[in-house]
Amino acid sequence: MAQFDRVYKYKALFNRKRAVNKQAILDEFEISEATFKRDLDKMRDFYNYDIVYDRFENVYKLQNEDQAYELPGLVFTQKELLALLTIQNMITELEPGLLGPKLLPLQERMADLLASEGLDSDSLTKRVRAVHAGKRRLELKCFQSLAQATLERKKVRIHHYNRQRDETTDRVISPQQLVHYRDNWYVDAWCHLRNKLQSFSVDAITHCDILEDTAKEISQKDIKVIMQSGYGIFGGEANHWAKLKFSAVRARWVQAEEWHPEQKGTVNKDGTYTLEFPYSDERELLGDILRFGADVEVLAPKSLRTSLLNAATETLNRYLSITKEN
Repeated sequence: MAQFDRVYKYKALFNRKRAVNKQAILDEFEISEATFKRDLDKMRDFYNYDIVYDRFENVYKLQNEDQAYELPGLVFTQKELLALLTIQNMITELEPGLLGPKLLPLQERMADLLASEGLDSDSLTKRVRAVHAGKRRLELKCFQSLAQATLERKKVRIHHYNRQRDETTDRVISPQQLVHYRDNWYVDAWCHLRNKLQSFSVDAITHCDILEDTAKEISQKDIKVIMQSGYGIFGGEANHWAKLKFSAVRARWVQAEEWHPEQKGTVNKDGTYTLEFPYSDERELLGDILRFGADVEVLAPKSLRTSLLNAATETLNRYLSITKEN
């Protein structure tokens, strides 16, 4: 048992008993007297445990036994530290310029704690790798301002660039929550220009100013219904159900995936897989279906099947025209 793990064990033991005999401790943790002495020194000097030895009763006692005694600060086991360092490393790779500097002091502190136990945190960072395909780079200033406004419940004036229409609008929003989705950040907010909840890609916000006005508050229940009931990042209350049929080969992967929290999946006798789930906007869904090529068929609704057919036909015609030109 590592020393970090024993710290918790010592505290639990002293909480159960007013006085503990040394031999009982050695038997409890299966350690030697030398190890116990090192543990005792560290608990007193490093963790500020007020443990005293009573010579008359030949026992060790934890002072302040008549009140709750907690360790100052945070104490982690080796497994917890390794888990935190893994998460920190992945977050740093996720957004190195954004979150890395903020987490550096915590990372250094955890590295020191691990080093005291003979573990090397640097070796971990070399063996944990996060790969992000199609990632867009964020405007650091806008993210920090939006995060601040979201937590402080303030309105924000933004310049939002709409890529599809190639236009920028000036509007005031009341941010409700930040969402990290497919390696990109979005802010779900009440738009005071459109008078409705909308999702804005943070990297499409070219300028933002935090206002003194208090943000309009939307209940979490309404946010979930409006922004999260449909498929993917596009908001809107779900009013359609997609029904997809995947080939037997592709089904081996898809049946283990979650496309939507309310999805329904059925493995058919021929090994194919039928997946059903609600959606409100078909734009993102079309792209996800097309990437499976001939391994998937849209069974319903008819409107989604038609949209997919049109997209596939347009793609085919484009390649046919290129073939003819060559």
